[in-house]
Amino acid sequence: ITAGTPEHGNTMTASWGGLGVRGGADVATCYIRPQRYTYEFIEKSDYFTLSFLGEAYRKQLALCGAKSGREVDKVKECGFTVQAAECGAPYFDQAELVLVCRKRFAQPMDPANIPQDVKEKWYPQQDYHTMYIGQIVEVLAR
Repeated sequence: ITAGTPEHGNTMTASWGGLGVRGGADVATCYIRPQRYTYEFIEKSDYFTLSFLGEAYRKQLALCGAKSGREVDKVKECGFTVQAAECGAPYFDQAELVLVCRKRFAQPMDPANIPQDVKEKWYPQQDYHTMYIGQIVEVLAR
């Protein structure tokens, strides 16, 4: 998940999400915890991107999931080339597939609606994700 601008943005590796249809539009759903640096960018942005990279980038994806952009220049560390979608949202040239999404909905998860076993396993620090739904406005594929 990448948000911000090509000059000043952040990216993170995420595994929680999905694709579907909402309000007659193709959408992507992703979840971000509020302490993640990318959260600050997606909150301020109208658009975000989802870049899907091949197996050759497994080490870089691990870094993007483990290190904070507050402390490390992930783009530089990974050797990624930032491009801009038509809307200006940043994505990576190395991606095999990019979904450019217009943010249409954001909702912090309500702990009252999360089963206790899920809270115990995934939220011991009560740092509940915010769910973002973005309308897919552009698809870039190799």
